[in-house]
Amino acid sequence: MENYLKDIQDIKKMMDRSSQFLSLSGMAGIMAGIYALAGAYAAHTILERERGNYVIIESSTFKYISAIAIGVLVLSVVTAFILSARKAVKYGEVLWNTTSKRLVINFLIPLVTGGIFAILLIKNHYYGLIAPITLIFYGMACLNAGKYTLRDIRYLGITIIIIGLLATAFMGYGLEFWALGFGVCHILYGSVMYYKYDRK
Repeated sequence: MENYLKDIQDIKKMMDRSSQFLSLSGMAGIMAGIYALAGAYAAHTILERERGNYVIIESSTFKYISAIAIGVLVLSVVTAFILSARKAVKYGEVLWNTTSKRLVINFLIPLVTGGIFAILLIKNHYYGLIAPITLIFYGMACLNAGKYTLRDIRYLGITIIIIGLLATAFMGYGLEFWALGFGVCHILYGSVMYYKYDRK
């Protein structure tokens, strides 16, 4: 009976490995959160200097903030790739396979849609909706991709969607909600994932 149960558990583990990308690094989430908080602080400092001035898309202030956001995104993606690749090698897994491809595709569809939507909002000068929209669509991307990786990613997505909705309800605090969603939540969930999976 014990051997039978062990066989069932082994089969279940094999099925999980074939249907889920398990090499996602918790430390990558922590680093992404740190990058986001640093970026939010830099953006806050720039906006403080421009207090009283209306920030428009043609202004240098907007360009600086956009550059910071892009920098945070690039650093987060590169860090996630490097740390996840190391984890995959450590556990003898393949980083780029059918499951990871599905993960990336399901993550990018809502993310790219949200990015295009945000650009259209910027073009039409709806700046107050940028933070809520990026949070909501990023949360949807995590929720969508969570089917192909660790369950914690789904919970992260739900949490960030809620924060995005709150950011919509409380206009004028977009940067603070952005820091909470992309910064604090990534650090918290990344820490949980690190201690649950990476330290084993």
